[in-house]
Amino acid sequence: MAKPIVVSLGELLWDMFPTGKRAGGAPVNFAYHAMMNGAEAYSISAVGEDDLGDELAIAAEKSGIHAVLQRNAWPTGTVEVALKNGIPEYTIVENVAWDHISYTRQLIDIVEQADAVCFGTLALRSPESHDTIIELLKHTKEGALKFFDINLRGDMYSKELIEEMLGYANVFKINDEELLLLRGMFGIENTSDEEACKWFIDQYDLRYLILTGGATFSTIMSNDGEISTLNTPRVTVVDTVGAGDSFSGTFTGRILSGESLGLAHRAAVNTAAFVCTQEGAWPTYPATMPDYLRDILGQ
Repeated sequence: MAKPIVVSLGELLWDMFPTGKRAGGAPVNFAYHAMMNGAEAYSISAVGEDDLGDELAIAAEKSGIHAVLQRNAWPTGTVEVALKNGIPEYTIVENVAWDHISYTRQLIDIVEQADAVCFGTLALRSPESHDTIIELLKHTKEGALKFFDINLRGDMYSKELIEEMLGYANVFKINDEELLLLRGMFGIENTSDEEACKWFIDQYDLRYLILTGGATFSTIMSNDGEISTLNTPRVTVVDTVGAGDSFSGTFTGRILSGESLGLAHRAAVNTAAFVCTQEGAWPTYPATMPDYLRDILGQ
């Protein structure tokens, strides 16, 4: 049986920690964990014609991701990351290579094969990458998951942008802080979290809505009324960089491989917990992942 194909659209960059740099970017983090959970993964992005770009291409290849990287005259993307009690704070450099992803036949051919496509708001901050990603989303095949992991960063989003992308999405992932912001933005303050989530499912004809609550809980709701809510396991946190992306990628890989919503959700929770115990967003999975997770999570 052929593996499902997952494609991420957007930023591939270096997270610059005080201890050194690590490859990352929310879309490619998603692709890595989808790959580790049964999918064939492609990451569409752009890097500079510089040493950092060369190193990113090598890092992606070593990880097993099929990185479809355009090279252009802008610098390779970097983000300064400061960790406070394991929680990252980001300073994102603007006008970098992934702000200038060009629309090409090669990218269309890849997206047309995808069983799932992931995108967020950050790579849409520039007109060129925004227009390219929008046009690529128009080439997704019928039935493909179009996964909008909102990933709000700084002031690099607007209500209009979020509404536009929800118009292309059929899966929407938000965290509890983002939901609070969106409730005010969309005028649904006087509702419970569950009612607000159902409002988005109905308003934008979503197949799934995923709400994560950090160290507390996560809930996945489907448009047929199925709801799965799980507590977040208690682990010793090294850093949380990429944990949400690992949740999204794992869920997508498992759902596309035929698992039930409940089992895919459990795998997503366990993977995110594991990532929090590791440095960086692309940790090597242990050979016996389920047993290892049961050990550290007491499950």
